Amino acid sequence: MPVRSDAATEEAPAIPSRAGGAVMARFVDPGEVLERVRRDMHRSALRVRNGIRYVSQDPPAVGQSPKDTVWSRDKVQLWRYRAERVTWNPPVFLVPSLVNRSYILDLTPADSFVGRLRDAGFDVYLVDWGVPDEVDAGNGLETYVDEYLPRAVRAACRESGSEQVSVIGYCFGAVLVCLYAARHPELVRNVVAMATPVNFAEMGLFVRLFRDGRLEPDDVIDDTGNVPPDIIYNAFWVLRPTGELLNYAGLWQNLWNDDFVEGYQRMSHWIRDQIPFPGAAFRQTIAMLGRDNALVEGTVRLGGRPVDLCAIRCPFLNVYGEKDHLVTPDTARPLIGLVGSEDREALVIPGGHVAMVTGRHAAKVTLPGIVDWLCRHSDAITYR
Repeated sequence: MPVRSDAATEEAPAIPSRAGGAVMARFVDPGEVLERVRRDMHRSALRVRNGIRYVSQDPPAVGQSPKDTVWSRDKVQLWRYRAERVTWNPPVFLVPSLVNRSYILDLTPADSFVGRLRDAGFDVYLVDWGVPDEVDAGNGLETYVDEYLPRAVRAACRESGSEQVSVIGYCFGAVLVCLYAARHPELVRNVVAMATPVNFAEMGLFVRLFRDGRLEPDDVIDDTGNVPPDIIYNAFWVLRPTGELLNYAGLWQNLWNDDFVEGYQRMSHWIRDQIPFPGAAFRQTIAMLGRDNALVEGTVRLGGRPVDLCAIRCPFLNVYGEKDHLVTPDTARPLIGLVGSEDREALVIPGGHVAMVTGRHAAKVTLPGIVDWLCRHSDAITYR
């Protein structure tokens, strides 16, 4: 039986373990401890500095990619983004949501959905809806589907010299794109629908209040005849009431990181920077899409005429997020079964609603997937 000497015991004192045995005491490097203290003090100083900047600075600059206005009507504008070299045809035509600012697609030069498409060799156009007021309160869904979008797409075709466009819609903009492509397919080569709310039975509390008759559309429409921005923001908030607390917790943990704070400022500014929802379009949305679930049932009528998504025959890509709490997978997934396209695919993003178009998931998954799909469904331009 081995015997341990007293001298050996004094030189290496044992610390009892939970199992009753002994383990050696871990040597702690004083230099390592000092470095951790210095790092934490430095980060605390940066938190103070960035916290002051966060609450005192003006809204961050957004939508900075160089562009030209090539068409306009009323408050709607069509922007063409300047590109050094276009290597794919047809052009890409972006349609943002009707109730959000379009700069989410061009947040920063380093984090720009528009910029990535442009750098991939596409001629990129974006329709900006402007900010509706009382003049626009009578705009119905057909105003956008049968008037603005057809004219804007024709303008993009004229400007680019192309016969068709690839249309990409985001959120409610994708609803308009699908209705447009079903009603006016002649100029549409491809459709990419991102985070598209089609199954309104799964849209959550805000829509359910209207479906159940506890709210009527006119209950939330103001004196201008539109749904005010704060109602839109609160409607998103009730879908994830703890989201803001989680965001603030993440901000505090990363307040020392300049890049994180800058990105957070831009994102939080966009989330709060809602625009009014035109009253007539909102009433139609609640009556047809919300209460009747007309996109799923195939019973949409615009201007007295039916519009069925099965009329879409062009190549179709349905993009949705696994963790999207605004347009949940159950809300967006059925879209691919509603269109009549033989060439149809789904791209599932391991992220949420906003991460689909900006940030790490957009850069690593969404944009590479969309660019690859568009390239496979476009014609390469050869320069001599």
